[in-house]
Amino acid sequence: MAEDRVAQFREVVELYPDDPVARFGLATACLEAGRAEEAVAEFREVLRLKPDYTAAYRGLGRALERLGRSEEAKAVYREGIALAPKTGDLQTGKEMEVFLKRLEKG
Repeated sequence: MAEDRVAQFREVVELYPDDPVARFGLATACLEAGRAEEAVAEFREVLRLKPDYTAAYRGLGRALERLGRSEEAKAVYREGIALAPKTGDLQTGKEMEVFLKRLEKG
């Protein structure tokens, strides 16, 4: 099922390679399928295309955590938290605050 979603989103991204929403869907599907490295690459591409996509910071942080790259995840969460009030995405900002506090506690 998760692999099917990856394949479906990959098809959409092939049609619309510069669409950050399509890329976000692919990144999320990759993360759900256990493909954290691919998810990191796709979330980074989302942020290249749309630097204020707050949810992509959350996803990138989660993918980095799965790879054991805690320091990178913390930095990404901090960036996303700082951005959230500017974009009005306060819920995502709060979620990243929770993830960051958990990581900082070790």
